[in-house]
Amino acid sequence: MTKEKMTESEVLARLAAKAMDDKKGFDIEVLDLRGIQSAPANFFVICSGNVPSHVDAISDGVFETIKRATGYNPHRVEGYNNAEWVLMDYFDVVIHIFLKDKRDHYHIEQLWADGERLKLNLAK
Repeated sequence: MTKEKMTESEVLARLAAKAMDDKKGFDIEVLDLRGIQSAPANFFVICSGNVPSHVDAISDGVFETIKRATGYNPHRVEGYNNAEWVLMDYFDVVIHIFLKDKRDHYHIEQLWADGERLKLNLAK
C-alpha cells in the first residue's frame, strides 16, 4: 500500500488545525470539501473559542503559524474587529473561528455535511 502525498491545501488545513489546538481552540473540525462540486474551497477548518479575546488569540496563532511555515498571508480576513466569527480566506482553505454560541447558531458543519471529516492527531 502506498501512502498518498498530502496536497498543499491539506497541509495548510492541518497547519491551521494545529495552530488552533496550540491556542486551546476547541471542537476543531477539518472538512474536506474536494468531493463537492459547488464547494467554495477545498477545506474548511472550524473551531470555537470561549470569548472574543480567545477568538482573537486563535486567529492570530493561525495567521502566525501559516505565515511562518509557508509565507502565505490570507487573501481576506473578516470579523476580526468584533471577534465573534473570524473568517480567514486562503483561497483553497477557509478558516472559521467562532464564539461557541455563534457556531451553534450557524451550524456550518451541517451546511457542508457531505464533506469528509479529516482525522486529526492533535495532542491533548
